[in-house]
Amino acid sequence: MQKMMSLQTVLGAAGSDSARQLELFALLTLGILESLEHGPLSAAEAINVFFNGQNCLFVRESLRDKDADEVMSRGVQLPDLLEALSPEEARRELQGEIAVIRRLCLGLLEGRRLVA
Repeated sequence: MQKMMSLQTVLGAAGSDSARQLELFALLTLGILESLEHGPLSAAEAINVFFNGQNCLFVRESLRDKDADEVMSRGVQLPDLLEALSPEEARRELQGEIAVIRRLCLGLLEGRRLVA
């Protein structure tokens, strides 16, 4: 997976329904995490494809949700873990960050279900 995913384009298809956009954002992020955990996507590729500056800005300015913003902030930092730590520590920290991002996404989905 080499090509950048534009959240503005993808989530824009949901129209102006912010709850629907957050739901789609959470589902897309869970898919990215799955790819990270099971190998088809490296942390560096995840930055290029999904956790990039353009998407971070879109999430902050358009979705305006603190949990979604935290997801993007944590995602951007994933490659730094691999560079700064020993391989074993990096693997543990990466798994921990993925777990936190997953919980945030599941919270976004749960919050939408409770409101709907």
